[in-house]
Amino acid sequence: MTSVRIWGPGAGAVAVLVVTAVWAHGSAGVDAGLWTEVRPAIEARLVAQAAGTGAGESEPELRSRWFCRAEALDLTESGDQVRAGVDTLCLEYGERAGALVECGGAQIPQVVRLERDAARGGYRVVAEEEPPDGEGYGEWTENHFSRYAESRLDKEMESTGLRAVARSHFALPADAPVRYC
Repeated sequence: MTSVRIWGPGAGAVAVLVVTAVWAHGSAGVDAGLWTEVRPAIEARLVAQAAGTGAGESEPELRSRWFCRAEALDLTESGDQVRAGVDTLCLEYGERAGALVECGGAQIPQVVRLERDAARGGYRVVAEEEPPDGEGYGEWTENHFSRYAESRLDKEMESTGLRAVARSHFALPADAPVRYC
């Protein structure tokens, strides 16, 4: 009876550790080397698609432009093709009177399909999908992402890195204030 009292909680603790390790492994499931190869193509596509859609573009003196980043949630490779489940953040920034001006933005999950571009090296985006606004959003993310990846979609993506790149682009100091359109 004593051994059951000792081993019972121990076995339970081991089970919790195993489940936690399996859950945490989901984040390690993204091949960092492959992500480094496909990320530039994904982010360039995001910037190209966002161009012409911002409020700041109606004010030419802002010289606004879009800055985007993607975060890998699911990444699978099959031959020369890659399927990337990503969370994306695009923000439109301009500059006025020494301040960084944020004019708009969006965080949207996407599934991006890429293929190796042997002629130019690297990868190119061949297709992408994103969830509908409103009704159907939850069902779409459930059908397109693993449970682990789906659980990370509710996290707000950090914009600090995009702000730093935007400040550099506009030759602003690192501590330049951020204002809004």
